[in-house]
Formats: sequence, structure tokens, C-alpha cells
Amino acid sequence: MLRRTRLPDDVRAALDLPRGERPLAAGALAPAGWAVATTAELAVVDAGGAVVVRRPWAQVARAAYDPQRQAVTVEWVDRSPDSRLVLPEPDRSALPLVVRERVQWSVVLAEEVALPGGRSARVAVRRAADGTLFSQAIADRGVDLDAPDVAPLVDAAEHRVRAAAGLPL
Repeated sequence: MLRRTRLPDDVRAALDLPRGERPLAAGALAPAGWAVATTAELAVVDAGGAVVVRRPWAQVARAAYDPQRQAVTVEWVDRSPDSRLVLPEPDRSALPLVVRERVQWSVVLAEEVALPGGRSARVAVRRAADGTLFSQAIADRGVDLDAPDVAPLVDAAEHRVRAAAGLPL
């Protein structure tokens, strides 16, 4: 059974959360620091109390928990380096579950797009922390979304998901 991890006061102070935002889960990281899942974002605070990652859920392309490595790996939409969050005591934190829930919450609907060369892209309507909806295209590494053989396929999928969500085209 998961036990709620108490967020240390210095980590809470470093986050300086805006009114209405609250921590949902936290986990101590190996070798040091903290990962915090809030209602609006994922944050990482290093051992010195500096916030080194602070990104909204809609910027997460995907996240996965590897129980053997006791790590949550977060891939970012903008293809910046993955964040690997090693939890030395994963049974003491709901962080992996909350990360999954918040990423899923941010995806309203999505469509996988098959691209030339066996690659793919995913077009999604995402939800920002304030509830606004927007569309987003995420491609496999090495895929140029503006390439002439890719752009029309992705644009058509984006048109379909925006229409399905009632967003302007």
C-alpha cells in the first residue's frame, strides 16, 4: 500500500506554488532532490533547493514507470532530454500513478498518424491547467513535421481531432 510522502517545507517553499495549485504527490529522488506532481505541472527540486524542472502536464509527450529500475521516465513534447526520476522508495510515493493520471488528464483525444518510412506522429487535443484546449502534434524522433510528405498527413489529422473536440479549424 502506498503511503503519502510529506513534502519537506524547504521544497514546498522552493516551488512557491501559485494560489489554487497544490501538490498531489511527491517523491524523494536518488541520489538527492524531490519530484513533485502538482495539479498543473511536474517539478523537480535539486538537493540545493533549486527548481531544475518545472513544466506543465501538456508538455509531457509520454511518461512511463519502470518498477525494476524504480524510475519514471518523462519524454517532453519539445524533444528536450528526457527526465529520469529515480525513486529509491517507490512504495512510499504515489508519484508514478499521479504522473500517469495527470498526463492522461491533459489528453482530451488523440490520433496516431502513420507516416512514410514506417514512422508515426500523434496529433492530440490537450488540456492546459486552466482548462483551455489546444491541439498539438508530436512526431517520432527524426521526423520533420514540415516535410512535404508529412505535413499534409499531420494537418489532416489535426483538422479531424480539432473538429471532434469542437475547436475552431
